[in-house]
Amino acid sequence: MLKESHPEWGCQRISDMLVRGPALPASPAAVARILRDAGYESETEPTRPHEPKVTSFERARPNQLWQTDLFTFMLKRQNRRVYLVAFLDDHSRFVVGYGLHASQSTPLVLEVFRSAIAGFGTPEEALTDNGTQYITWRGKGAFTKECEKRGVRQIVASPHRPQTLGKIERFWGSLWRECVESAVFLDLGDARQRIGFFIDHYNFQRPHQGIEGLTPADRFFGAAEEVKRTLAARVQANALELARDGMPKAPFYLTGQAGGQPFSVHAEGERVILTSADGRREIDLLPPSAPSSASGPSPSALPQPVCAQGIVSEDGEGFEDPPGPGESALDEGLDNLHEAGIIGIATTEGGAS
Repeated sequence: MLKESHPEWGCQRISDMLVRGPALPASPAAVARILRDAGYESETEPTRPHEPKVTSFERARPNQLWQTDLFTFMLKRQNRRVYLVAFLDDHSRFVVGYGLHASQSTPLVLEVFRSAIAGFGTPEEALTDNGTQYITWRGKGAFTKECEKRGVRQIVASPHRPQTLGKIERFWGSLWRECVESAVFLDLGDARQRIGFFIDHYNFQRPHQGIEGLTPADRFFGAAEEVKRTLAARVQANALELARDGMPKAPFYLTGQAGGQPFSVHAEGERVILTSADGRREIDLLPPSAPSSASGPSPSALPQPVCAQGIVSEDGEGFEDPPGPGESALDEGLDNLHEAGIIGIATTEGGAS
């Protein structure tokens, strides 16, 4: 059923989803065998020379290093090119902030950076490429100054080495294949919101093979070990339930940290159990209360994405119209100096000089 719904998923991805969803233990080899019995065939591709293996690196804890990059695509209905910037935590692959705009400007990068820091804290380092939004060849750029002001060390990747920013490049690939390539956005605002929903899915629900089938949020919020224990317990309990009843119930579990202490909430039959540092106890789930007035939010209104979002206006600093032909940004200052008598204008037969 998972393969029919998502033909692009491989055996490892299906195995991870079975563990996190209905808590069914199935190795990638078992998934491959089941698919083969169902009529799927493995395609053999001829071997070809491979490039040297890329040396991987990973920071030891969240907020040690953020990777950032820009990604561009077209809004199909408007035939309009837009630019997406994101900051991704190197240790957990958690996207801490994003922004979508019609131009690839430094103000957009700064606004997203500030929003991410406001939501998830200040990183120790920021890894960027050589784009003009991040560095300048003369003096210090606005992003470099922002990093210095906040005590963040900026690391600039070598030119023509996208492997250095491999984690966020990998995220761009997932975003394109699983969302942007087939989506038709109404306008820029609709694209911002729906891409935010995908990032929330990526952060909190999508298993990542690079971090042992966990989600980025599991690692970023320090709940990875608690998640592993909870999933293992659910798989073991579900196996016994399958042996006894033959039909799994709808899965439910929640795990994380509160006040620095790990906790988990899961269902056992008709009961809901809270496990924390104080032990295990049964809890009651109450239905949501009815809205107090008719002025409450519309049930059909979409919620806002959880991921921090940076938005800039078209008339903000950095979006000024460029000077026209024969004009310069220095013209106004030179005219003021001339009027004050500080400088003069010499003329020749060919004109002013």
